[in-house]
Amino acid sequence: MHYVESGTGTPLVLLHAFPVDARMWEGVRTELEDRFRVLAPDQRGMGQSPPHESAVSESPSEGSPWPAEREPSPDAAAEDVLALLDELRLPSAYVAGCSMGGYVAMALARRAPERIEGLILADTKAEADSAEQRDNRLRVADRAEREGTAGWLAGDTLPGLLGRTTRHRRENVVERARTLVEQQPSAGVAWAQRAMAARPDSSGTLRAYEGPALVVVGDEDALSPPESARGTAALLPRGELVTLPEAGHLSPLETPRAFADAVRGWLDGSG
Repeated sequence: MHYVESGTGTPLVLLHAFPVDARMWEGVRTELEDRFRVLAPDQRGMGQSPPHESAVSESPSEGSPWPAEREPSPDAAAEDVLALLDELRLPSAYVAGCSMGGYVAMALARRAPERIEGLILADTKAEADSAEQRDNRLRVADRAEREGTAGWLAGDTLPGLLGRTTRHRRENVVERARTLVEQQPSAGVAWAQRAMAARPDSSGTLRAYEGPALVVVGDEDALSPPESARGTAALLPRGELVTLPEAGHLSPLETPRAFADAVRGWLDGSG
């Protein structure tokens, strides 16, 4: 598993959204590296991480056991993250996930809650896909494998991923997001869509999670809107909600400083 690491202090794992990679966290990572040892992995098949083969980190350890090929699911992606923590000999970490990364973070909370110091869920939701949403994901996966993703994936996804303020006033963010989408391997796009289609409802997982938790949502997020985020925060026994102005579904990419400030404020308040 490829990852970027910076900073010192308490470990913080940043799990990216679909269909981008760990580079979406660059602005947040640089804002938080004075307080955290930040780890931003490319999830299975995205960025520089392979979709099936044994994962390889920036600093691989000989003999490190990494999960082999698995059926696509957030739980398989969560196993990759646990393997990364094991390789780095980290018993626990704060975990932040945006959108698809939130599904993986919830899978981690389901499989190994004792490894999570605190949970940050950004622009994501606990419920599983509807049948219609699931079918659409599988169609996208099939098309990505059949045609590749050039010429259609960025155009199909960016209008929903980015808030109206970003689309109208942050041309550099729009172009950055477009570049990230267009650079994703089609096999990884297909794997991720099938993984998201297979995810279970995580409401019970969040109700059972007893650690501190922060839910962050962009006020212009059309895919996981603020009212949905309020419901997610309500599931968490120690959940708090922060709404970021002028941000959409990729709030950490669109407004990184505001996102980092929300995390710092939450830590100061919960500590």
